[in-house]
Amino acid sequence: MPSRRPEWDIRKLHILRTLRERGTVTATAEALRMTPSAVSQQLTNLSRQLGVELLRAQGRRVLLTDAARLVLRHAEAVFEQLERADAALAAYVDGEAGEVRVGAFSTAVPALVVPAVTALRATYPGIEVRVREAEAQEAYELLAAGEADLALSLAAQAPSAADPRFSRVVLLADPLDVALPHDHPLARAERLRLADLATEPWIFGGSGPWSDITRAACEAAGFRPYQGHAAVGWTAILAMVEAGMGVALVPRMAAERRDGVVMRELSADRPVRHVVAAVRKGAGEGTAVGRVVAALRTAAASARGGPQAPPAAG
Repeated sequence: MPSRRPEWDIRKLHILRTLRERGTVTATAEALRMTPSAVSQQLTNLSRQLGVELLRAQGRRVLLTDAARLVLRHAEAVFEQLERADAALAAYVDGEAGEVRVGAFSTAVPALVVPAVTALRATYPGIEVRVREAEAQEAYELLAAGEADLALSLAAQAPSAADPRFSRVVLLADPLDVALPHDHPLARAERLRLADLATEPWIFGGSGPWSDITRAACEAAGFRPYQGHAAVGWTAILAMVEAGMGVALVPRMAAERRDGVVMRELSADRPVRHVVAAVRKGAGEGTAVGRVVAALRTAAASARGGPQAPPAAG
């Protein structure tokens, strides 16, 4: 018949360990703020649970048996691991450790998320950020399902601020600059307005949020843009601008440096898109998620700035 499996009790093992260090039941009781009879009772119960004799009386003292010393030798590894667990848990509670899953739209990843992760590695190496590129609808579905801890999107695509599930944080008002071919007559104009480009062929997506943003910005400036070409990727859009096929509104975060493209800041009718982070209600307070939000705020502050108008020809 197989022997009964021992019942390990961490609290009682701690009492046994303290007895080894202090030498007497009375000193052990004082160290643990217990009564001597409670110490004796707990150790008797531990001996019964483990099925071995742990103490041997010697006059008015008690000595640890060989079995007790064997138990403690193996228990030391348990105590060490528990200390590590305590430290890890304390770091987690203080927001200094933990895993944070981020869903972010494509241009936010290099402009905001990567700088935030780089900064966190230096200040909070215990925080691990896992990034998933996702457009707004998918990011908020992941957030609501508990499969993401933080979602980055444009404010226009985010749930309402009144949504009881999420807390929103505005990170950045990302200006929209105009991409012009290098040899465009207005590439070096002293001041540039959207209205100055009313007759140009525009390059933007056939549908979706960026199409809506481009159309809305141009209509606010007093004209309806003529769509010369349709594209959704910034690499494709800027390649067509470089080839002289049209002009485009480009968010500052997404701008790629190209020799044949001049990025111009608008002097009036300056449109912006607002970038927000969202977390589940209560999740960003004093936790690793809160540290990531703070790092994203810092990255957003560093991302502000803009292209300078090129010097006038002459």
